[in-house]
Amino acid sequence: MSERHPHIVNAAQVPWIDTAEATRAASPEDRDRGHQFGARARPLGRSANAARLGCTLYELAPGKRSFPFHYHLAREEAIYVLDGEATLRLGDREIAVGAGDYIAFPVGPEHPHQLVNTSTAPIHYLCMSTLQEPEVVVYPDSRKVACLSTSGAPGGGQLRQLQRLGESLSYYDGEDG
Repeated sequence: MSERHPHIVNAAQVPWIDTAEATRAASPEDRDRGHQFGARARPLGRSANAARLGCTLYELAPGKRSFPFHYHLAREEAIYVLDGEATLRLGDREIAVGAGDYIAFPVGPEHPHQLVNTSTAPIHYLCMSTLQEPEVVVYPDSRKVACLSTSGAPGGGQLRQLQRLGESLSYYDGEDG
């Protein structure tokens, strides 16, 4: 049998990544934070060499949250629940979701979202997203904003900048020369 096509991947062959651990590892001050977050992820889209459409298989442990409550300004997302039950924070509502539910998250401040596993069993779901860049993510609960891009940082590499909303430099800050 010949080798599989590079755009075909079997989920069982993609290793799990602990998303909370990966996020904490990105910042030394976050190493002891994030204990309420507990998703594992299999990045299917990236593993199948997708360019503009992301798809990740998630497993969310009981009592854990997927990610902080947030909304996107560039990327549209959707979730399809494969099995299990959870509570979806969507805007100012809390909604029970379960197997077979498909949820769309258009961009903008009208659609902040977070999945919370309020059940006693894991929930598995697919999260799909457009991979628009650069991306801006706003976190209403903690009043943060993140600017993200896989390229474009000074000196090359990934750009990942988080700031508290309302704290900003002046346009000409540092331009004294």
